[in-house]
Amino acid sequence: MSNLKEKLLVRTLPNAGRLRIDHQQTSLCQEVWKTELQLVRQVMVIQYIERKLIEKSKEHRAALKKLGQSSANDVLSDKVFLLKQTSQVRGMNTIIQDIDTSAEDFIFYFDRIATLLVEHALNNVYFKETTVETPTGNKYHGLLATGETSAVLILRAGSTFETGLKRVIPDCRTGRLLIQSNVRTGEPELHYLKLPENIKANDGVLLLDPQMSSGGAALMAVQVLVDHGVPEEKIVFVTYFAGRIGLNRLTKVFPGVKVVVCTMVADFEERWIEKRYFGC
Repeated sequence: MSNLKEKLLVRTLPNAGRLRIDHQQTSLCQEVWKTELQLVRQVMVIQYIERKLIEKSKEHRAALKKLGQSSANDVLSDKVFLLKQTSQVRGMNTIIQDIDTSAEDFIFYFDRIATLLVEHALNNVYFKETTVETPTGNKYHGLLATGETSAVLILRAGSTFETGLKRVIPDCRTGRLLIQSNVRTGEPELHYLKLPENIKANDGVLLLDPQMSSGGAALMAVQVLVDHGVPEEKIVFVTYFAGRIGLNRLTKVFPGVKVVVCTMVADFEERWIEKRYFGC
């Protein structure tokens, strides 16, 4: 019945069908126009963000360059702790840095050095006094860690510290983050992040990376931890090789962070520890 009425109406009013079609076309054009307007707005927002990121990148590189120039000849912070160069440590360093050392020996001695570095790093976490009873019934007045210490490995090189870490703290909760340099700008970029649960509640966080040159990756890694609520005073950066510029950059930006390093080397030395350790 309704269809019949529509047919009669169209016959009575010849222009009614055309009007209905024109109305539909107008509505469709309006929808298309709204969609195009939204796309234009999105493109404008993306271009604005890209422009701001480029500006920020230039400012960041300029700040790093200025920081590096001012750090080249500065005295090391008192928060930088060098591993004591005993005869045994120097002997192990000789084996590690000898190009003719076999892969098996390299891994064995690097694990030993890593163990010493982690043990040295634990001197910088919090302890409290306590008294225990010895097997002979005597009292021993000593120290006890006030809380849990976790670790974060800067991939992939930080994984070379894992064996040494487990020897010292077998049940250590460990996180990982991957930072790589942008091939165009040279800036460090965060590509992967997995931190131990509630890391900000830990009394100490060890940040592990066997080599530090410019300090860019270390700066970003510490900033990530700080952004997740870890006070910089609780962070201990542990490394095997480090250059003076990188160390001074890190301790200037984050003066509360402590650093444990085995050997000072020339600034911007090429990374090679992980290549020898993993064989690739």
